[in-house]
Amino acid sequence: MGKLTVTAFTTLDNVAEDPHLWSGPFFSEATGAFNDEVLAPADSMLLGRVTYDGFAAAWPSRSGNYTADKFNAMPKYVVSTTMEHADWNNSTIVAEDIPGRIRALRERENVIVWGSPTLVKTLMKEGLVDEYVLLVSPIVLGRGKKMLPEDGTRHTLRIVEPRLLEGGMLALRMTPAAP
Repeated sequence: MGKLTVTAFTTLDNVAEDPHLWSGPFFSEATGAFNDEVLAPADSMLLGRVTYDGFAAAWPSRSGNYTADKFNAMPKYVVSTTMEHADWNNSTIVAEDIPGRIRALRERENVIVWGSPTLVKTLMKEGLVDEYVLLVSPIVLGRGKKMLPEDGTRHTLRIVEPRLLEGGMLALRMTPAAP
């Protein structure tokens, strides 16, 4: 059995949209090393369409470092009911029976979900997330797409590792708490 890990850069007020616009001042070599640590056990990547579009525009032209090389080589699954093709190498569109397909993928390998707040909300609702890894920047934006649900549904998590990274980000590893 594999594991599904969600990882994302967020603000103190749960915003995950466009982290490249606000996380820079808090990013350090330690942040990169931590991300590599989180990425290492992943066999495949699962992304929502918006995150996939951003990654597919940025990562294929990069190489020579662990993250770029792993992102480009690993199988990628993009959840979308509107895409007709996914051009980034090793990419597959998941458009039907999304929870079932993700459940089957998780059964056979370690899956990492990077960002993808809309997808994460669905995964949480379906109980498919085994681990959350949030890199929280000490900034409040006041608006933007939120990483975690705001629909009144309660999800209790257990912090298994808090780590303050050089640069000021707080890395939180969490698992769903037993009911």
